[in-house]
Amino acid sequence: MTATGDLRHRLVIEAGQRSDDGGGGALVNWVTVATVWGAVIPLAGREAVSAERLAGQVSHRIVVRYRDDVTPSMRIRQGARSFRIMVTLDPDQRRHWLHCLCEEEVAG
Repeated sequence: MTATGDLRHRLVIEAGQRSDDGGGGALVNWVTVATVWGAVIPLAGREAVSAERLAGQVSHRIVVRYRDDVTPSMRIRQGARSFRIMVTLDPDQRRHWLHCLCEEEVAG
């Protein structure tokens, strides 16, 4: 269970907004949805080859006070670090806490 005192990281929840790049593709601009306090808990890490380079991937559970506007298409930023939200969970279904299972991409 999470205690309020565990929420010691200042986090920014961001949503991607796509715009046409003029060449048939799209650009993604990240827009702040909310700034919240949360707990960032590392779960596991691994290395993978991505775009012909070695990249580290770290899985985290990020816990914030419950919000119903957070979806897996968003990301959470902590300073220069960014975490792609893979899944959101309301573990006790009482709308007290929101658990976001995330992946952090680390260049290696």
